[in-house]
Amino acid sequence: MTADSIDRHDRTTVVDWEAYEAVLFDLDGVITPTAEVHERAWAELFAPWDYAPDDYLRYIDGKPRYDGVRSFLASRNVTLPEGDPSDPAGDTSVCALGNKKNDLFNTILEREGVVPYPGSMRLMGLLDRLGIPKAVVSSSKNARRVLAAAGLADRFPHVVDGIVAVDEDLAGKPAPDMFLRGAELLGVDAADTVVVEDATSGVAAGVAGGFPLVIGVDRGGNRKALEDHGASIVVDDLDELASGTDGGMS
Repeated sequence: MTADSIDRHDRTTVVDWEAYEAVLFDLDGVITPTAEVHERAWAELFAPWDYAPDDYLRYIDGKPRYDGVRSFLASRNVTLPEGDPSDPAGDTSVCALGNKKNDLFNTILEREGVVPYPGSMRLMGLLDRLGIPKAVVSSSKNARRVLAAAGLADRFPHVVDGIVAVDEDLAGKPAPDMFLRGAELLGVDAADTVVVEDATSGVAAGVAGGFPLVIGVDRGGNRKALEDHGASIVVDDLDELASGTDGGMS
């Protein structure tokens, strides 16, 4: 059904991809290692509040930027005015902090670039050969910039990102709205669509949306949390779902 077999020796999980009509991918930490770039930017942003490495997964990962700011500040019992998205980058409001984080992220991205995970590329290659459409559903407002930096802009005709969420008044993850919109743009039903996520909020969104297969990607010690939030399968890398394929970067 969702997973036909799991070989514990070579960690290959077999999924009957042809049983589904589309796949919706989160971006950061699923297709590209930009989660690392985001975390570095958040760490620098929140250094004055004694940011710790586990704060990223606990309060920030997978959430829209301003929601991440609110969540972290709440964990430190810090209250700031909401402000406005037009606020200049700084530390005077939630929006100003969010804008400062965005500037930090873009500086790191432009300086260092980003290379997609090879296993993710192999899985996308398999889906392309099977004729299964895919879209990116990301809370980040930088999703298109990241896809372009990774050379993947033409691989995804539809991107539901933080900008689309604002423009279309879609609730962010863990609400299912963004994933449901992604399925709608691909012309498929949620009941026939796979969600691939590395964040607990994204997994929860996939479950809430009634998607039959929600795949969690554990890039570093988040397996149990992904399972607890309803992931159907948890893998360390998407290569486990594309055994024997060559995908390629083309």
